[in-house]
Order: sequence, then structure tokens, then C-alpha cells
Amino acid sequence: MLTKEVNAQARDGGRPERSGAERSEASRSGGLAPSAPSAPGLEVGPPATSTRPAAAQPDPEVSPKPRRRTYRVAYKLRILKEIDACTQSGQIGAIVRREGLYSSAPTRWRRERQKGILAGLSPRKRGPKVNPADAQLTQENQQLRRDNQRLQRRLQQAEVIIDVQKKISEILGIPLKSPESEGSDS
Repeated sequence: MLTKEVNAQARDGGRPERSGAERSEASRSGGLAPSAPSAPGLEVGPPATSTRPAAAQPDPEVSPKPRRRTYRVAYKLRILKEIDACTQSGQIGAIVRREGLYSSAPTRWRRERQKGILAGLSPRKRGPKVNPADAQLTQENQQLRRDNQRLQRRLQQAEVIIDVQKKISEILGIPLKSPESEGSDS
């Protein structure tokens, strides 16, 4: 029996005998079937060029910035309406799987709908929230800074004028009253 299998393998080029239901390695992997080497020491490997088109191969690179999925209000309301109409167990799970959603999304949408249909379901701006009181304080702070700069410029002009008056009074020999003597006159 063993010699019969060995003879069959030698006749088929060294490949074992297969039944009709078995597939070869090449048919399972989509490649070409290996054949017996034509010359001793010469190995047959995969073809040098791929037979698959380049577009069929997925891009292995991950996108540099993941994009958050956003849903329109009409879509959210449609899904919630479908979920509210469910009467049997497993129907909600089927809808969630069909739409590719996490189970928490419809729950969150339902809560938002209860708070206010359109206001709760519209996409929210991400990031730090701005408090209206803080916005008013910021505006007031900016106004005070502008006033401070304006007064600083006026003070510099007044100091220049005072310095010029002092120099003119020295040149002309006119004595100026000092601020200390004005306070002691009364």
C-alpha cells in the first residue's frame, strides 16, 4: 500500500493524491500551484509580479487625524422613530448594527430629544464652553485696557509740556511755585 502511494506521488510530480473535496494550497491562497522544479537546485517560488490590481489592496496607513462622525438632526430623529416603534426583543440591536452605531448613541439622542428636540439634537461645538458672564468681563477688561493706554499717552504729553514750561521759566527767570508750597498757603 505504501509503495502504491509513493509511486503515485512520483508519477504526479511529487504531489500527494487528493480527493475531490480537498483543495490545494494554491487554490486556498489564490496563488499559483507549485510545480516540480525543472532543474535540480532550481526552486519555484511565487511569481515576480502580483496578479492582483494595485487598487484592490487596502491602504495600510492610518489617517493622520481621525475624523469624528457627525449625524444630521433628521437622521437622528429617523433612527429614534424606528427604535421607538420596536416591539420585539432584538429589534433595537438589529437597527443599531445595521446603522453601525454604538448602543449609547440612541440613548444619548433620546435624552437630548427630551431636553429640546432641535436644540438637543443639533451638533455641539467641542472645546471649552464660554460663559456669558466671562464674555462680559473680557469685554470690560479690553475697554479698561484701551482707556489705560489712552490715559498713559495723555500723561506723557502732559509731562513733556510741564518739562518745557520749567525750562522756559528757568530761561526767563520766572520762579515757579512748587506743589509743596501750594498746600501750605491755606
